[in-house]
Formats: sequence, structure tokens, C-alpha cells
Amino acid sequence: MMEQAVEELTPLVGTRPACKAMGVAPATIYRRRRPPDPRPSRPRPPAARALSPAEREDVKDVLHSDRFVDSSPAQVYATLLDEGRYLASQRTMYRILGAEGETEERRDQLVHPSYSKPELLAKGPNELWSWDITKLLGPEKWTYYYLYVLLDVFSRFVVGWTIQYREAASVAQQLLAQAIEQQRIRPGQLTVHADRGPSMTSKPVAFLLADLGVTKTHSRPYTSSDNPYSEAQFKTLKYRPGFPDRFNSIVHSRTFGRGFFDWYNHEHRHSGIGLMTPATVHYGLAEAVREDRARVLAAAYAANPERFVKGLPEPPRLPTAVWINPPTGGEEEAH
Repeated sequence: MMEQAVEELTPLVGTRPACKAMGVAPATIYRRRRPPDPRPSRPRPPAARALSPAEREDVKDVLHSDRFVDSSPAQVYATLLDEGRYLASQRTMYRILGAEGETEERRDQLVHPSYSKPELLAKGPNELWSWDITKLLGPEKWTYYYLYVLLDVFSRFVVGWTIQYREAASVAQQLLAQAIEQQRIRPGQLTVHADRGPSMTSKPVAFLLADLGVTKTHSRPYTSSDNPYSEAQFKTLKYRPGFPDRFNSIVHSRTFGRGFFDWYNHEHRHSGIGLMTPATVHYGLAEAVREDRARVLAAAYAANPERFVKGLPEPPRLPTAVWINPPTGGEEEAH
């Protein structure tokens, strides 16, 4: 296509200016204009300094010998030189092996597994949880406390949390077991999603979830967007007014956590769930609250309809389905 445009411009501005304007190499245009060579192609004669067929066979036999079959041409070349022999250069040895299709890498190569994109759907509470761990700065440099949070993706309700001195699979196991019992999760009801941290992929957690009939899924490596709801919840925590630069002690961090998560679950009006609190959605009260809001708006509209240029206002819609990575062309998250 670009070459054709150059040919059309050439009568007007010349070949080289046309090539420059279209970003095409002049040599490409000149080569296309060159008529094909009518002479039949002839096989290229071997170079005078090339190895004879017998010499090539000798090199091949040495490379295939039991002594050198597992050695590289460089090793063979150096070993033979130390023994006072020269058969061919390293490059020639590689060329002979290449002609036989024997230059593939023989060592085991690291192959990264193929990770599929998680596509997870929740149509109600306690169908899909996500969980993660974040560090909280302690009183001194290089000291941390570890906050574990279990979040219901549909309602954004924090179903369990704890702050500990370390990240450990045993802590995650106990937290998951307690939350699953408190929420009365039945086998086959719940999917738990997390990233690929050591606690998330640990055997104690995997065995616990398998025993309880809970499906577990994981994010792709280095893909924070595969666990967006936990990431967003941590952001809400750390941007909350009153969140300290450092916690004086683990008691201080736990005290802050109790206040924050009570506010988050029961007072925070979340934009992703129709400006409801997570507890309202999680425990099935959202429809009644939305109807109450609709009555308040209808009364305001009846009192001053001129103030509502778009007609009778409606409260924000409630979620009906929440995705982690909706399929292409599939259902989007509903708010």
C-alpha cells in the first residue's frame, strides 16, 4: 500500500521525496522496479576452503561420539586443541550440527505457566469473597503489623478481619474458618478469591476451603486489577481521616480497626452499591431502604416540581450482579 502511494507521488515530486514523505526506503522502490532476472538460478559452488564431505563426516562422528555427545562445540573444540588436534572451528561445528537439526537447547528451560484471567460473578451476598493482607506501619522503622481483611464482593461487607504481628497461613486459616462459620456458608455456596501471596496459596488454607466445600481462585501474578475490591477497601482505610502515619502498638492498631470497620460496615454509604451501607445490602435491607428514599424524593418533587428539571428523581439503583473481570461483551457490574 505504501509502495503504491510512492509510485503515485513520484511523477509529482520525484522518487526520493516521495519515499521520505511516505516513510519508505528508496531501495525498496528501486528493487520493485528492477525487472526480474531471466537467467535460471545456479547452485552456489562450495567455497575452496570448505571442508570436504569426508572431513565433515569426521567432525560429525566426533561430535556424535560417546565422549562428546553431551558436550557443546566449544567444549569439544577446546578439548581437542588441548590434545593437539584441530578438526574445524566452533562455528563450523555448529553449522554441521545445525544441518542435522541438532542445535536445540538441551537443558531444561524455565517455562512460566499460563495463568487464565479470573472471571467471577456474584449475584448476591456470600457468593464471592475476596481477601488480602496489607502492612500497617509500626512504631519504629522496619516494624509492621499485618491486617487481614475478608470482603464480600457483592455487598462490600467486611465479614472478617484481624491484625497480627506477622503474615502466616495459620492466621488466615483461623480467620477464614471463623468467618465461614459466622456467615453460615453451605458447601458449594461460596468462592473465595485472593492474590498469590504465600498465605493465600498455602496448603492449610487450601485444605480448609476444600474440606468446607468452598471454591478458591487466585489473581494472575502482578495483576492488581484481578482483586480490585480488596485493593479499593484498603485505599478507603488508609485515606480515612484519623488514619495515623504509624501505630504506637498492636493494641493501637486493633482499636483503630474496630472503629473503622464498624463505620465501614454500618455507616459508610458506598457508591458501588447504590449509596447503601454494606450491612444494609449484605443482610437484605436495601430494597426497603430504597423505597423509603423514593418516597422522600417523591414528596420533595411534589412540593417543588420546578426544581427537578429532569422530572421525578429516583434513588441510585441497587447492584444486581458484580463481576471480577467481566467477559468481553458480557454483563457489566450493575450499580
